[in-house]
Amino acid sequence: MIIDLPDTNTSKIASKIDELHEERGESATGRVLTLLIDTSLKELEHALGAANAASREHPCRVIAIVRDWSSEHADERGEIIPNLDAQVRFGADAGAGEIIILYPHNGLVRHPDTLVIPLLVPDAPIVAWWPTNAPEDPAHDLLGAMASSRITDAQYSEDTIKTVQNLRKNWSANDVDLSWTRLTLWRAMLASMLDQPPHLPILKATVTGPNHYVPLHLLKMWLKITLNVPVESIETQDAKAIISVTLEREDGVLSLIRPDGSDQAMISLPGQAAQPIALPIRTLDDCLSEELRRIDPDEIYAQIVKADCNR
Repeated sequence: MIIDLPDTNTSKIASKIDELHEERGESATGRVLTLLIDTSLKELEHALGAANAASREHPCRVIAIVRDWSSEHADERGEIIPNLDAQVRFGADAGAGEIIILYPHNGLVRHPDTLVIPLLVPDAPIVAWWPTNAPEDPAHDLLGAMASSRITDAQYSEDTIKTVQNLRKNWSANDVDLSWTRLTLWRAMLASMLDQPPHLPILKATVTGPNHYVPLHLLKMWLKITLNVPVESIETQDAKAIISVTLEREDGVLSLIRPDGSDQAMISLPGQAAQPIALPIRTLDDCLSEELRRIDPDEIYAQIVKADCNR
């Protein structure tokens, strides 16, 4: 069910949501959180698709804010009159919750916090997510300051390098980037490999992946901090994700290799036959669901960011 609410206000939106809940004989008290999405019109449906999938594991109210800065203009009397369009999605169009899409115009684009406050689920945590371009300082952003957890995705910002620099400089304990979440399976498999005897020290590590790929850099830093060894990174132009990690020991080389584009990797340990394992490239749905499951600060990610800032 999709309901358009042109030229509306938050009071009317809240009333419509209550009305729809009453018609369906349900309430919003089962929502475990409110997910705020600050996105563009171009990326809106992609972001909502991931939020829908994540909401099936974490029933939530999704509030997407699509700000059109070009809409800010004066009327014939020279006044800027703020106005708001909205859309409400329920049922099959909204996962296991409801979706509210806000389209603020004119002066309202500068005050997203005042728009979402009346629509929050009472007593539920707030998570703010920027699917592409994040603010310079998420914790002090109008939406980010309201949130108990802030999710960014530097890899898909328009200026990846600048975004990474800003996130390092302005990092706070409740911030996390999905570039880190994309490494969960790699970190788990590498830890499992190192748990197997003999427990000989690692002498050197090498990570191979795409050019200018934020997860590659984060994995390199994690290995360097965890193993306290030199770590080399090899960047390949056409790769879509991390291809391999090799760890050198006195008795030989441990390797985890996933051919580019494959969902299967090979584990090789000294003195053992190589074994295939499933290691799919993580989807946006996977990563968002993981972060909504955790919400609390990621201490390992904090170590990586702090180490990177102090280099």
